Amino acid sequence: MAGRAAPGAQPSAIGQALLAIGDQWTLLILQRAFLLRVRRFADWRDELGVSESVLANRLKELVAGGLLSPSPYREEGRTRTEYLLTEQARELWPLLVAVWSWERAWVPRRAGLPELIHETCGERTDVEIGCTSCGLAPVTARDTVTERGAATFAQVAVPRLHRKTVRVKGEDDPLSYFPETFELLGDRWGTVLLAAALLGVQRFVDLQSGLGVAPSVLSSRLRRFTELGVLTAGGGQGRRSSYRLTDKGIAFFDVFAFLVDWAQRWYTGPPGTDLRIVHRACGEPFRPYLRCRSCGKALERTSVTFAVAGAGGLIQRLPRRDVEGAAATG
Repeated sequence: MAGRAAPGAQPSAIGQALLAIGDQWTLLILQRAFLLRVRRFADWRDELGVSESVLANRLKELVAGGLLSPSPYREEGRTRTEYLLTEQARELWPLLVAVWSWERAWVPRRAGLPELIHETCGERTDVEIGCTSCGLAPVTARDTVTERGAATFAQVAVPRLHRKTVRVKGEDDPLSYFPETFELLGDRWGTVLLAAALLGVQRFVDLQSGLGVAPSVLSSRLRRFTELGVLTAGGGQGRRSSYRLTDKGIAFFDVFAFLVDWAQRWYTGPPGTDLRIVHRACGEPFRPYLRCRSCGKALERTSVTFAVAGAGGLIQRLPRRDVEGAAATG
């Protein structure tokens, strides 16, 4: 099949990035490091309700992958280890904000999401993406064209390292990503199916051929994406059926664009396996940036903070700076 990678084929840059971060607990560990400046084992364990064995495993992988840097500290006469975000990890902040924005617009939740505050203008706001090359914003999926090189989709849909799990307290936690997000970003075939849809592949037969996935697996993902409102079924039956992205699915392009940009700056895949996203208006490769909808200025990592509603309706601002080192965290 066209979609099957040769045995032992190296994953594309995007495939490698998804191996590094395409996991529920990994994303939540990184998110808490950004939002709450969590950097110690016990704090992650208590904040997320994750088992110690799972947490230890993910921290080990994040260190091996260059996303966290272990740093010794002294406490009660003992040397312990805390974990700081590396430069590579810190550059994930626009992707995490884009996920927040997509959930805010498209995913109903029992617990409301935190409010994003742009410190430069002082407003509670939302975000939109723009083109770094020409400065134009907002830019949507319809304003771009995406092309893939010689990569098979199987070089993106690499087998995950972990069995998919469901976090029990996730829906009631205002800081945690919703399960729908993990089905799009943390599922092996879910992510590549979304990528294929954004590339304009619509027919079942073409999706199966391009992805090299078993018909039963593809049918399951298509059914689930339809239930989530990310895809809508078109005409035809069986292998002749077709599926189009809904507005909700197209809106996930913002997350996808930041994932592609980050992946291809930090990972190297086999020659010709990069995805190329071009901004139609300027004809240049699309490098996304985040813009404040209130003041129209580009967002910087240190100019963004979040606030959550506390007891009595009081607003609590989360720490402004992320875990860069001792000077940033105090």
